[in-house]
Amino acid sequence: MFPRSLYTLVMYLLTPVILIRLARRGLHYRSYLGRWRERFGFFPAPGFTQSIWIHAVSVGEVNAAVPLIEALMRRHADLPLVITTITPTGSERVQKLFGERVFHVYLPYDLPASVARFLDRVRPRLGVIMETEIWPNLFHECARRKIPLVVANARLSQKSLRGYGPVRPLARVAIRSARHVAAQSEADAKRLLELGADPQRLSVLGNIKFDMAVPEELQSTGRELRAQWGPHRPVWIAASTHEGEELAVLKAHAAVLRRFPDALLLIAPRHPERFRPVALACRNLGFATCTRNEDVWADSNCQCFVIDTLGELLRYYAASDVAFVGGSLVPIGGHNVLEPAALSVPVVVGPDTFNFEAITLSLVEQGGAAQIADADALGATIVKYLADEAARRRMGAQARLVFERERGAVARNMAAIERVLEES
Repeated sequence: MFPRSLYTLVMYLLTPVILIRLARRGLHYRSYLGRWRERFGFFPAPGFTQSIWIHAVSVGEVNAAVPLIEALMRRHADLPLVITTITPTGSERVQKLFGERVFHVYLPYDLPASVARFLDRVRPRLGVIMETEIWPNLFHECARRKIPLVVANARLSQKSLRGYGPVRPLARVAIRSARHVAAQSEADAKRLLELGADPQRLSVLGNIKFDMAVPEELQSTGRELRAQWGPHRPVWIAASTHEGEELAVLKAHAAVLRRFPDALLLIAPRHPERFRPVALACRNLGFATCTRNEDVWADSNCQCFVIDTLGELLRYYAASDVAFVGGSLVPIGGHNVLEPAALSVPVVVGPDTFNFEAITLSLVEQGGAAQIADADALGATIVKYLADEAARRRMGAQARLVFERERGAVARNMAAIERVLEES
C-alpha cells in the first residue's frame, strides 16, 4: 500500500500544477476549458448501468479503436458505450465519428476521489484500455469494484518501459490486475512481461490498426483532388508533423522544387496549435502557400498546402505520390504508417519510430517503406521516389500487401473481450 499511497500523495501535491496546465491548454481549446471539471470526475451522470467503457488517449488511439468500437456496438447493441479521452483533439474526433451514439467524457486525473466519482457515474461492466495506458489508482479501483479491464492493442516500447522508472512496481501491480492484455507483437509482449504482466493473461493478437476501414471512394476522391491541383504535378505529403521537423520538411520541399518546379507539398501538422505557425513559416520562406481553411483548395500556383483541419488525412494520402509520416525526425516515436500503406502510397519515415516499431520494421523489410537516417536525407529521398514511378508503384503495392496480411486483429481482440465478459 505504501508505494501507491506515496504516488497518490505526489499526485495531490501536483494538483496545482495540473490546474495551471489545464488552464493553459484551455486557452487553445475553449471547449476543453469549459469541461475541466470532468478531469476531476464531476459531470452529470448519464443514468445508465452496465456500460462498456473504452479509453483512447487522443486522436491516434481513437482512430485505431474505431473498428473495435463498431464491433462492440454490433455485438452489444443493448449496452451503452462510454468513450474517454485525455486530449481535446481526441474528444473532437470521438464526437465527429460517433456523435450521440456514445457517451463521451474526459478521463479523470488519477486521484482516488476523482476516479471514484467517474466510476460511480458511468458504472461500467467492462473497461477496455487502448494501447497500455496504465494508471495505478484507476486500475486499483476497478479491481476493488471487480470491474474487469482488458488492455487492447497493447504496445510498450523499450523507451516507455525505461520511463516507468521508480513507479515500475506500481505499474506492475496495475497491469497484473487486468483480466487480459492483448499485445500487438511478440516484442511488445516480451516487454509487457518484463513490466509485470501475468503471462496467463497475456496474448499476442496483432495490431487492430491494420483493420482500419478504407472507404472505396477514397481513390476517386484522390483523383478529383489531383485534377483540381493539376493532374500531372508531383505531390507529396508530410503528415502529422511536429515542431522541430516542419522546417526540415520545408527545406526538403525546396530541394524537391529544384528538381520538380511544379511540385506540391501537402503539410498536415499533428496539433492544431501548429496550424498557423506552419502556414506562416511556409510564407516567410517564400513558398506560395494555401490553407484548407482559408483557400479550401490548392490552385495551380500553390507550392505548399497546409491542411489545417482534423480527420481528413486519408483523402490527402489518397491524392499523394509519396508520404512522409511525421513524429519520426524528432524523438516522438512516429505516427500511424498504416494509413498511407492501406492506400498503396509509399511511406518515408525518420529514425524515431518506436511507437510503431513492429509495423515500421515490417514495412521496411517488405519494401513498402523507406527509413531515413536524419532530416538531411528527406529531400533527396522524396526526389528519388517522385522521379521513379515504377519504384513508387512497387513500393506502394508492397505497403498494401503488408497491410492486408496483418488484418484480423479486431476479431481476435473481440474474442478476448467476450471471454472476459463471460467470466465476469
